[in-house]
Amino acid sequence: MAPAEIRQVIIGILSKIAPDEDLSSLDDTKPFREQMELDSMDFLDIVMELRKAYRIQIPEEDYFHLGTMQSTVEYLTPLLKDA
Repeated sequence: MAPAEIRQVIIGILSKIAPDEDLSSLDDTKPFREQMELDSMDFLDIVMELRKAYRIQIPEEDYFHLGTMQSTVEYLTPLLKDA
């Protein structure tokens, strides 16, 4: 899966978790929590959606990689290369 496709997957997950958020102006370099009203449960929902959809495990110690869209895509690119 290409980085642009991964970004769209994350946008889709975020739109399910926070349906009232305007994701069209999301800055890929800023933390999600600075741009959206996400709490820790919402963050775990992102991880769970990725696990359900793509059967990937994200260890808790790697959660910091999922702070921004840019870092999330970079982290997931090797994990989803064959998806």
